[in-house]
Amino acid sequence: MKITDVEALVLDTGKDYPDPSQAVEAHGVRFISLLKISTDEGITGWADIETQPHVGKAIVDAPSGGQIGFESLRAALIGEDPLEHERLWQKMYRYLAYYGRQGVGMHMISGADIALWDIAGKALNQPVCKLLGAKYHDKIKAYASTLFRPTPDDMKRAVAGYLEQGFKAIKFGWGAFGHDLALDTRLVQAARAEAGPDVDLMVDGGWYGIGYDDPFRPRAVKDWIRLIDVLEAAQIYWLEDFLHPENFAGYGEVSQATRTLRIAAGEQLSGYLEFERLATEGHVHTLQPDLSRCGGLTVGRQIADMAQRRAIDCVPHAWLTDLLKAASLHLNAYIMNSHYLEYNVSSASLLNNLCKEKISMVDGYIPVPQGPGLGVEVDEAMVAKFQVV
Repeated sequence: MKITDVEALVLDTGKDYPDPSQAVEAHGVRFISLLKISTDEGITGWADIETQPHVGKAIVDAPSGGQIGFESLRAALIGEDPLEHERLWQKMYRYLAYYGRQGVGMHMISGADIALWDIAGKALNQPVCKLLGAKYHDKIKAYASTLFRPTPDDMKRAVAGYLEQGFKAIKFGWGAFGHDLALDTRLVQAARAEAGPDVDLMVDGGWYGIGYDDPFRPRAVKDWIRLIDVLEAAQIYWLEDFLHPENFAGYGEVSQATRTLRIAAGEQLSGYLEFERLATEGHVHTLQPDLSRCGGLTVGRQIADMAQRRAIDCVPHAWLTDLLKAASLHLNAYIMNSHYLEYNVSSASLLNNLCKEKISMVDGYIPVPQGPGLGVEVDEAMVAKFQVV
């Protein structure tokens, strides 16, 4: 079997994020990056990538630079055997070595790696988790992943809505949070009051602003430590990604001040070594590799194995379409002490409708797909409807 084509597709959902001061569900990202790898046996692998899609497409389609290190992703893969995903990971890394070892280059390598695992599972008629080497779980608890609302009453209404949908865990992030300690306290306390004691709540601090008028969100490490008592009193399960991704020392200082609160981070990191530093220098309790950014399933498994050796948690970040949910479910199934699947509840119709069969929640849990490969089939009519490039 040989790879015959590598296509980067850009989809437009048609709407931007809302104003964070509004008490509404986020629409989600406007543009979506998809990668499609085709073979001469008619088997196709898919992935979505949480990155800047137009830049990602340029990395896939770039003309030959005539030198290893400056090549395109497509040049690295055409004509290759897709089942050799480990060798191809190393080849892609070297083809992009001079400009793409981090950032969008690594994001597109990650997407290609996921698509290659998808092809391998389809070729061998096995779900990806079996190819990874273990299936400890048939289902994973889902948490609703959403934005903080601007007032305590808005938080209570949001919590009530997610409980009505059947969620047993909710993560609020970004939005109105992270600017004022007093407001942060009221928002978190309102969420816990509405959720009751038996629902898991998480907080995603966000280290930069999401409003064009103020893209900053400065807060000193000492002030994050001041917030720990509030979060622990509200039985918050984890505090996530609240410092610059490379501020490993800062994460370490906050982590050492916790008692029951877990510190979680990693969604914006790439490569095994950065996660090793996050664990050893940052002392985080939960590693959060995004499979479409960290290096794909190949690196995601390495990170999960490292977390297992260190007796800390690994919970994949999975805020995009059902393709990334499916890939993350397979890694979750592989992880012995798996905890959660991040479930994108944004209002954008495309994000949860890209595949023919939706990944759906049953009594707060998401079944691990049973079919070959990722176990989900992309609806190419939906792709054609929204594709702009």
